[in-house]
Amino acid sequence: MSRPSDHYDSRREAPQTGVVQPKLGLTGWLRWFWRQLTSMRTALFLLLMLAIASIPGSLVPQRTSDPNGVTQYFTDHPDLAPILDKLQAFDVYTSAWFSSIYLLLFISLIGCVIPRTKHHFQALRAKPPTTPARLGRLFGFTTQDAPAHTDARDAITYARTVLKSSGYRVARFDSDTESSVSAERGYLRETGNLVFHAALVGILITVGFGGGYGFSGQRVLVEGQTFVNTLLAYDSFNPGRFFDDTTLDPYTLSLDDFSVSYEQRNLQAYGQPIDFTADVTVTPKGEAAEPGAVKVNGPLRTNETSIYLLGNGYAPTIQVTAPDGTVVFSDSVPFLPQDANLTSLGIVKVPDGLAEQLGMIGFFYPTQDKAASGANFSSYPDLEYPLLTLNVYTGDLGLNAGVPTSVYALDTDTLAQQTGGKTGVSSIELKPGASAELPGGLGTVSFIDNNPASSAAGDFTQSVPRFASFDIHHDPTQIWLISFSMLVLFGLFTGLLVPRRRVWVKATIRADGTVHLEYAGLARGDDPALEAAVSAVAARHLKLLKTHQTVVATPEST
Repeated sequence: MSRPSDHYDSRREAPQTGVVQPKLGLTGWLRWFWRQLTSMRTALFLLLMLAIASIPGSLVPQRTSDPNGVTQYFTDHPDLAPILDKLQAFDVYTSAWFSSIYLLLFISLIGCVIPRTKHHFQALRAKPPTTPARLGRLFGFTTQDAPAHTDARDAITYARTVLKSSGYRVARFDSDTESSVSAERGYLRETGNLVFHAALVGILITVGFGGGYGFSGQRVLVEGQTFVNTLLAYDSFNPGRFFDDTTLDPYTLSLDDFSVSYEQRNLQAYGQPIDFTADVTVTPKGEAAEPGAVKVNGPLRTNETSIYLLGNGYAPTIQVTAPDGTVVFSDSVPFLPQDANLTSLGIVKVPDGLAEQLGMIGFFYPTQDKAASGANFSSYPDLEYPLLTLNVYTGDLGLNAGVPTSVYALDTDTLAQQTGGKTGVSSIELKPGASAELPGGLGTVSFIDNNPASSAAGDFTQSVPRFASFDIHHDPTQIWLISFSMLVLFGLFTGLLVPRRRVWVKATIRADGTVHLEYAGLARGDDPALEAAVSAVAARHLKLLKTHQTVVATPEST
């Protein structure tokens, strides 16, 4: 016969320490994980993680908004860029790790909002709680003696009127010896919290939907050039996963003029740009042309797209002529700015028409000056004394292999350098309107002047055309995003500014028949104005009681 475990002769076991938890099993662990995920603490943590995860998107260029910047980053950081690319740092907002945080936050917010909404609706329909037996333990407790001949039930009736006029929900409780009213207000605070979190979910859904059905495309235009809103006309195009390119609205965008204003009065900021303005002409299909302007932080909205100004610079017009006089290359080539004074770098590739394939690395100086070392630099970003220098390379440009190459990069490893560097031949230097012979009798290169008449008079401001880089963005959810953002602000302000409080007024009948009044309040959370609110209710209530007594006493005296 087995003995009970506590029998003195039973086998002694080592005493257990701590709380023994039951085994959860699969269902228990899933329920535990769901509760952790849908807690407000987890939602706030994921929101913080989302903000931190978006930081790399502002530190390195993104393919969706600045593909040229990504290309330049690979050129400037050949060792670091491939590592960052494997970590999806150039595609932060579509990366697997950012999307994971995004989806977890989405699920967490939904799991937080739905139960709280249900509980809130139940609380709205429920009566205020019963008056506590000891109001003296609560905040703002104060007592008063009611005016003579005041009935306890009448006093509570007037208290109920005062509280309802102040926006409280009220419930009355009466007994033989006392009457009381329980009042509460501030449910808008919880409503605001729920609206805030529901609007955040709406923003997450809207951003995801807009990213799936929208697109972002980039195009560089030189003054005088025209862009047609078709897929093949973009320099780079980043569609959403569900975007259909047949829905592109075909309109044309012409860059008529690009103007920049520079600071010239303040010597501490001399040469800094004040304003960028791209004057454009938009022509919708089958409609009349419409003039417009694109500024920094001032996009042009047309045909369900928003056109943003990303960057700008100079596009020197370069012409290469073969020895027999045939023009084999002539184009305005965008040069990428390298510093604040727009010292710019550009690449020219001439694959055909000459005895050898020709590549040139050019530097453009809007206002050329020389350092003490003899090196050229630009001392001012506007066209005061423009100069173009070219280093010439010959050989296989790698264009015949069918592998895409950047127009802003030239691989010189397999090319023979003909000018500059250690060749002993000076780099070609050209002013607007000048020409020079190419080495090896390959032909001539010319720097075309865009306005030779003004240049002849010493005014070079129109000698070189400018280019502008545009980002053309389509987001079908902009109105929804603005609406949800406004709801977020509404929920945030109501959640912060509306206090949640309860107030009680009790009238007790003493043995001598007089009425003793008690006032108290209780707040959910911090409410520094609670005591003042209770005092205000007491003052208004007593004033109303005295007014009532005066009105009742006047007919009796007469």
